[in-house]
Amino acid sequence: MDISVIFRLAAIGIIVTVVCQVLKKSDREDISTVVSIVGLVIALTIAVTMIGDLFDTVQELFGVP
Repeated sequence: MDISVIFRLAAIGIIVTVVCQVLKKSDREDISTVVSIVGLVIALTIAVTMIGDLFDTVQELFGVP
């Protein structure tokens, strides 16, 4: 795991927040909701990938086939 993952997740959060605020100011709250859901899905995908790598490392460490 590298610190770049934390920066990547923070960047996704900042970008989604800015886009949502711009869309809410222009009375596009429905699209703003979709953008926030997509940002959440992207962040969760990154997190699940990291958790999968962690499980693989733990299995390798304990020698579980």
